[in-house]
Amino acid sequence: MAKFELKFLDKSDSTTAVVYKPILAKTIQIELRNNGRCMVIEFDKSTAIKFAKTLRTEINKITESEVNNG
Repeated sequence: MAKFELKFLDKSDSTTAVVYKPILAKTIQIELRNNGRCMVIEFDKSTAIKFAKTLRTEINKITESEVNNG
């Protein structure tokens, strides 16, 4: 299993996301942890691609609004 751990720092310094690619499965799992709570999201390939595209679009919107606001 491939495992990538990304840690997102916030005010409480307690939010983490762990991304797993199970060896035999054709899915990607994202485990979100915050203040002792845990949630797992599982994507098939096509949904993961759509999700990544949506994230990039939303990030670009934030970047564009920052540029427009000076």
